[in-house]
Amino acid sequence: MTDCWFDYKTVIVSGASSGIGKGLVKKLIDEHGCRVIGIARNETKMLKLVEELGAKKRYFSYFLFDVSVRENWKTFADALREQGVQPDILINNAGILPKFDKFLNYSIEDIDRAMQINFYSCVYSMNALLPMLMQSKAAGVVNIASSAALCSLAGTSVYSASKAALKSLTESIREECRGLCYVGLVCPGFTKTDIFSNQKKGNESELSEKALQMVSSSCEHMVNSIINGIWKRKSNMVFGIDARLMNDSNKLFGVLIPMLSSSVIRAAHLEMFSDVFEDTDAAPAGEPLYVQLGKYLKRLLPFSKE
Repeated sequence: MTDCWFDYKTVIVSGASSGIGKGLVKKLIDEHGCRVIGIARNETKMLKLVEELGAKKRYFSYFLFDVSVRENWKTFADALREQGVQPDILINNAGILPKFDKFLNYSIEDIDRAMQINFYSCVYSMNALLPMLMQSKAAGVVNIASSAALCSLAGTSVYSASKAALKSLTESIREECRGLCYVGLVCPGFTKTDIFSNQKKGNESELSEKALQMVSSSCEHMVNSIINGIWKRKSNMVFGIDARLMNDSNKLFGVLIPMLSSSVIRAAHLEMFSDVFEDTDAAPAGEPLYVQLGKYLKRLLPFSKE
């Protein structure tokens, strides 16, 4: 990439110690000469990242705090002002994926934690930092949501809600800041990172693993796609085979897609979703999915009497 608008800029990345966040830090420094300020809670992982950066570690600094606490962002913003640091771009990447389960099985504490980290952390960061970012000639905010914001599946109610809220917030802020600040939204699909570590049950079948691998993107590929999208100042970025499929099919078929996805997950015997469908076989059977799909398509036809 040449003549990139964010070359040599100061970029803040939350969730910087692992996964996509870590990949973004490295690429921004290695290929774009950016000064990156990473935010995370695990200092051991941060120190490992510093070590991996080698001679370029001078372009990286970090702060350790819980992104879900509003006061932490205010303190962080004050620290930047005191140090005379002018940030140019904020990338809200921190997030958690609650265990796939039925909504009724989540505690209020589980729900609060997901909303605080996935949604409110971005509210707090933008509230604290947007005034500073607006002083930059290359101001930008990038919120990394999820394909779950595009189409909610069984077992992902809380996660999907938190990411859908972030999607809506980002779209509104984009219009409010149009012409003043670049605002990008990323909805990545399944990515091979540690975010799925708490979903594994230890008894995944070979078919289950292959099914997950088929729809998952490598972390490196996802990072490259995100950086390329930001470089082109894309507003909405949907990356990954599964994410594009969910996005396009949900627009066409609406409520039928979660039903179809549930059927596919059952057929693939994905153990990480076993708690979601454990008692559905005992439930009264409704109309077959193909019958419902046929009725839906019939309503779309211009000569339909329905």
